Amino acid sequence: MAADERGALEFRCHIKVGRSIGARVWTARHTPRNLAVSVAIEAAELMEHFQWLDDADSVTYLDESGARPEVTEELADVLIYSLCLANAAGIDLSDAMRGKLARNAHQYPVGTP
Repeated sequence: MAADERGALEFRCHIKVGRSIGARVWTARHTPRNLAVSVAIEAAELMEHFQWLDDADSVTYLDESGARPEVTEELADVLIYSLCLANAAGIDLSDAMRGKLARNAHQYPVGTP
């Protein structure tokens, strides 16, 4: 997928999430604080699936345990709340990700252990 297609996909997801929240009149509760807490809660629910697994088991866990649908939903929840937080805080995630990747590329050049 080309960069402009990824940007368009992220924009469409951003719009869909915003419309979904607005349609349910949840906007009043979607403060930056509440949304940051929600991101952490959903991330914790995602981590629960891998809590007692070692690295090797975590690689095969999704397919062998049948947990892929549940993990997929928790990951989607993390992303949805992250998009909502970006909306509430007026953060352009495309710009934020590009900036972060550029800083990482500078701080951790290719070939650096």
